[in-house]
Amino acid sequence: MLDLEWFLGVRIIRDRTARKLWLVYDSYIERMAAKFGLVDGKCPSTPLPVLELCKYLGKADPKDVKRYQEKVGTLLYTAITIRPDMAFTTSQLSQFLTNPGPEHFAAVNWAIRYLYGTRFLAIEYSGELKDMNVMIASDASFADDPETRRSSQGYLFQLFGGAIIWKAVRQSTVVTSTTEAEMLALKSTAQETIALKRLFRDLKLELGQLWSIFCDNQQTIRLVVGENERISTKLRHVDIQNLWLRQEHAKGVFQVLYLPTNSMPADGLTKNLPRQKFEHFRALLNLQDVRGKIEMIK
Repeated sequence: MLDLEWFLGVRIIRDRTARKLWLVYDSYIERMAAKFGLVDGKCPSTPLPVLELCKYLGKADPKDVKRYQEKVGTLLYTAITIRPDMAFTTSQLSQFLTNPGPEHFAAVNWAIRYLYGTRFLAIEYSGELKDMNVMIASDASFADDPETRRSSQGYLFQLFGGAIIWKAVRQSTVVTSTTEAEMLALKSTAQETIALKRLFRDLKLELGQLWSIFCDNQQTIRLVVGENERISTKLRHVDIQNLWLRQEHAKGVFQVLYLPTNSMPADGLTKNLPRQKFEHFRALLNLQDVRGKIEMIK
C-alpha cells in the first residue's frame, strides 16, 4: 500500500517507525513567490516588520488595489491551510484591502519573503501517548487597532502535537477593558470547542479527557469559574456572553485554566511579536523544518 504524498497541494511526509507525520506547503509557496518576483533577497526573521500599520491617507490606484489583494489572498490561503504562524499577519494585512499604501505593499512583500524563506516549515503530528490530548488556547490583545480601537483575538487547537484549528481576527465590537476583550475571545474559543466535541462524537473519536481551555487572564477565569462572580460592564452582549460561559462551564462542557503568557501558544495570533518572542511562539506551534526529509525523498 502506497502512502499518500500530496493532498490539495500539501506535501505529506510520513515516518511510520517514529510515528510522525508532517504537512508542508513548500511547492505552492515557491510558485507564489516566483509569481510575484520575491524569491531573491534575505529572508526576514518575522512575517511582519516591527511597526504599526496605519490607514493610508492617499488614494490607491485600482491596479495597485488588485495587485495588493492578490498578494494578500495568496498569503491568506496559506495561513488558513497550513501555516498558523502567518495568521495574525494576514489578519493585519487584510485590514487594508480596499486602499493599500506604500507601507502596506512593503509589508505584504516582507511577508511573502518570510514565507518563501521558511517554506519548509511543516506542522508535525506525533502518535506518542503524551500528544493524544487536545490543547486549546485563547488570547486577546486589547484595543490594539489605533483606528477603531477594536481588539484582536485568536485561538489555537492542537492535537497529536500539531495545530488542527487556528484563527486570528479583529473583534467586531469595541470593548472597554482587557477583561472584556479576553471574555469575547474565550466565548469564541468555547463555541469552537463545542463544535469540535460534536465532530469527534460523530467520528466516534473518544480521547477520554477533560476539555480544557487555557487563558492568560486570571480575572477572566474567575468570572467564569467563580460561584458569585459576574463582570461589571455596561455592554449587554459582554454580560450575556459571561453568563453563557458560566452556564456551559457549570454543565461540565469545558474547564478554563490559567496559562502564563510566556507559555501561551495563542499569543502570536493576537499581536506582532519581535524576533525572539516570535521564534518562541513558532516553537510552541511545533513547526518543524523538513528540508532534509524532502531532499531525502527527492
